[in-house]
Amino acid sequence: MVMFTAPKGVPEYFPPRSAAFLAVREALSAPAQHAGYEYVELAVFEDTGLFVRGVGESTDVVSKEMYTFTDRGDRSLSLRPEGTAGVMRMVVEQRLDKGALPIKLWYAGPFFRAERPQHGRYRQLQQVGIEAIGIDDPALDAEVVALADEAYRMLGLTQFTLNLTSLGCGACRPEYRERLTAFLDSLELDEATRERAALNPLRVLDDKRDEVQSKLIDAPLMVNHLCADCSDHYDLTREYLRAQGVLWTEAPRLVRGLDYYTKTTFEFNHPLLGAQSGIGGGGRYDGLMASIGGDSLSGIGFGLGTDRTLLACEAEGIDVVQGPRIDVFLVPIGSAARLVAVRTLAQLRAQGVRCDMSFGERAMKGAMKAADRSGAPVVLIIGEDEIEAGVVTVKNMEDGTQSTVPLTDVVTFVSSKAQIIPSERQHRS
Repeated sequence: MVMFTAPKGVPEYFPPRSAAFLAVREALSAPAQHAGYEYVELAVFEDTGLFVRGVGESTDVVSKEMYTFTDRGDRSLSLRPEGTAGVMRMVVEQRLDKGALPIKLWYAGPFFRAERPQHGRYRQLQQVGIEAIGIDDPALDAEVVALADEAYRMLGLTQFTLNLTSLGCGACRPEYRERLTAFLDSLELDEATRERAALNPLRVLDDKRDEVQSKLIDAPLMVNHLCADCSDHYDLTREYLRAQGVLWTEAPRLVRGLDYYTKTTFEFNHPLLGAQSGIGGGGRYDGLMASIGGDSLSGIGFGLGTDRTLLACEAEGIDVVQGPRIDVFLVPIGSAARLVAVRTLAQLRAQGVRCDMSFGERAMKGAMKAADRSGAPVVLIIGEDEIEAGVVTVKNMEDGTQSTVPLTDVVTFVSSKAQIIPSERQHRS
């Protein structure tokens, strides 16, 4: 018999851990939703040229890591390695930029990179992202950074750090690029590194090899060569972050893995994750829309790693799943009771009560084991005696107490009880 397994580097989430994954994803998007960001569903694959032009030909993402294929129409397509380029393509194509600005959007889902799988480094990675497009305002930069910071804190994370810098703009980057190129030309570098430097010298600063980093100690830094506008922009961004109580570390050597970043650039790291410590990041990308055929509108956004954020929560011992999976579990004994239970189950669900029941011809002992495994704080027991008396036995799984409720009142009673018991349980913990 053939035994199939998931592709290497593709994490899967199944109960009970899938509940934690879902809780992390919801928490990462919650601050953005509260701030008025609207949801978009992105294409999973795009024209390869979108990423070549938008992300950058010199990046590892484009040059080494994209899953690219030719479709039946002989078109080159690639699974999305990141979200921003796809969002900008959508904004241009759907003319969203012709309405009120800024456009505030959020998205979530899988992205794909052909990397060497490691703990926290996957070929199918999950992210939550936001983009604020159309306004070049330091207050908007600060909002985006602060929303990410708030998301991590909402989960209870305390050990993450925020690195922040500015990568300049089209006015000051060219002069800095010349300075950096001249410096790199004076070094003894391998051929692959020189080729990378020719395409984008900033990429060399991101080289993780010790033998390269040791040569870059005296390299000129972009933050020291900002034009007046970029310097003012960065100063105001930091002032607005202080106003929101966001703490950060100056990181003048920070270079994100995508070429489109300008001005404010940031990255969140968690030291307990080891080599793959990055849990999210982003920045401003003022020239991206124009590079893919749209107007010259600015934007800023982030991508927060759902997988790595979950690992960070686990590393800090944070249980992100709040309360039970369901509120009520029904235990019917006998065929007549099963009919009552099925009807009651439908009525409770219609009232918004999360409920389940024992399926199969189980005796009381087996059915109660299923009830206990469900984690429901309330169990409804319906047997022959209950049917004859026209009642339902209600068992409180917290303290083991039991009471009876008329069958005609059970939906009203349990609808309120399902709201009471979880809050009491949470308060006691």
